[in-house]
Amino acid sequence: MRVLVTGGAGFIGSHVVDALRERGHEAVVYDVRDRPGADVRNPTAVACALAGVDAVCHQAAMVGLGNGVADAAEYVSRNDLGTAVLLAAMAEAGVRRLVLAGSMVVYGEGRYECPAHGVVRPGPRAVTDLEAGRFEPNCPVCGAELSPGLVGEDAPADPRNVYAATKLAQEHLSAAWARSTDGTAISLRYHNVYGPRMPRDTPYAGVASFFRSALERGEAPRVFEDGRQRRDFVHVRDVAAANVTALEAGSRPGTLTAYNTGSGEPHTVGDLARALSAAYGGPEPLITGEYRLGDVRHITADSSRLRTELGWKPEVDFTQGMREFMRTH
Repeated sequence: MRVLVTGGAGFIGSHVVDALRERGHEAVVYDVRDRPGADVRNPTAVACALAGVDAVCHQAAMVGLGNGVADAAEYVSRNDLGTAVLLAAMAEAGVRRLVLAGSMVVYGEGRYECPAHGVVRPGPRAVTDLEAGRFEPNCPVCGAELSPGLVGEDAPADPRNVYAATKLAQEHLSAAWARSTDGTAISLRYHNVYGPRMPRDTPYAGVASFFRSALERGEAPRVFEDGRQRRDFVHVRDVAAANVTALEAGSRPGTLTAYNTGSGEPHTVGDLARALSAAYGGPEPLITGEYRLGDVRHITADSSRLRTELGWKPEVDFTQGMREFMRTH
């Protein structure tokens, strides 16, 4: 296959390009890092890039939690307008296969169970609770403590910040494109991706990158809240392999199918900081009690659908991945 990879010079996109080429596919990189005119919001440039292409792997996006709503217009422009321009060009060019870089942020909080009321969906955490160090969401019915679990793809979407809203909009746009063109669309809902080439020292870098940078400066990683937030940290090579698997498998024409893409092994943010500190030889993490509005408490993946339906499985375990991450950039 000849595959156009938008954002193909970026963190995840560059690994997707590598994985495609290793599987014998031709990867065409489309990225503003290589060429300033290679913006997915540029209809002429996108149309030219699609010439002779069999499929698109859409990685280009503005990522991260951002700054409240101050940068909402930029997120919408890059993520949603860019996706709309790309999809329109694909429809015109007759390209009918898409894999989208989705995100677990579309769920908001993860899956919770109340001893009395079963599965419940807590609302956004109150500032007064966060200020007081009450980080765990409680049952919205009775106020009881909740047990976090793995969230499946059928969970209702509940984006809690601007970035999350744009990622959900990308899925809706892609689903509309699939219906109108009889195309096949897959959204891989990435969980917390880390690994070589991860952005560093920018407002949109991931938490693993921030922790590593602190350690390299000789500083303790600063862990927000109490460090017990549960996440699913998945290595970028495993994510790249999932993209190739999805491109090769395709899906039912006229629909968008979403797949959680995670390691399936929950770890806390404190676990992450301690693993990186151990790999680097210290210092130990500092639990700060600070918080960010818009962050969710727990979100971990049930990736069994991707394993069962497409035969993908992660290969890099947490400890191995963290050691490698501290050695590479």
